[in-house]
Amino acid sequence: MVTRADIGVIGGSGFYSLLDDAEEIKLTTPYGPPSDVVTVGRIGTRSVAFIPRHGRDHRFPPHRIPYRANLWALRMLGVRQVLAPSAVGSLRAEYGPGAMVIPDQLVDRTSGRVQTYYDADGAVHVSFADPYCPSGRATAAETARSTGWETVDGGTLVVIEGPRFSTRAESQWFAGNGWSVVGMTGFPEAVLARELALCYTSLSLVTDHDAGVEAGQGVTHDEVLEFFAQNVTRMRTLVAETVQALPEERTCPCGAALDGIKLPFELP
Repeated sequence: MVTRADIGVIGGSGFYSLLDDAEEIKLTTPYGPPSDVVTVGRIGTRSVAFIPRHGRDHRFPPHRIPYRANLWALRMLGVRQVLAPSAVGSLRAEYGPGAMVIPDQLVDRTSGRVQTYYDADGAVHVSFADPYCPSGRATAAETARSTGWETVDGGTLVVIEGPRFSTRAESQWFAGNGWSVVGMTGFPEAVLARELALCYTSLSLVTDHDAGVEAGQGVTHDEVLEFFAQNVTRMRTLVAETVQALPEERTCPCGAALDGIKLPFELP
């Protein structure tokens, strides 16, 4: 059995079959328990920890996910690189359902979510100009293309509060700003990973066109879940191959995100 992991995956319940020699570990953190027990196992030669973002019974809506506990739990296990598959809506007519977007930028349109570990005993300011790991992004994009996936390398993910979907006016506003896709869970995951000096890479599967992109009734929850379920096997394959292709030694800037900064507590 594996009790430590180098790579973390935060995704949906369809990823449980991703790991070999898997065991479940119940963890607690200074920020409460993570979304569910953490499953730790192997993909090839790589040790991997998996957390179901919404809980295995999907009990946490996007604005109630224990984001701080999830990232802290992964770091406790030794994780330093995180892959984050999720479903998104397209803001661009040319990115249809089934496209894989590997964003390089993020816009936060959430409200009320706790988005930092450093909210007491002094301010800690981390650089977030480039929210995603350049090495992880390059690996994910190359891997997706090698499997024949229609891949968009780059673009902006705008994260909304949820749990409702966008109005047509909001969707048109997002698209008018040049943003690419819209989701509900990519923030504060990305910034919390940066505050722990973790590499973080988003694998954004387009499940639909957002409300303002095309005519019709707009997206529904059932349609998103159905499309993602139809593609979960393909997503598992992509995540597994990306895990094995990630570099064992980190040479990206992510690991140095906290260099020279005095922290109010020790990281796990």
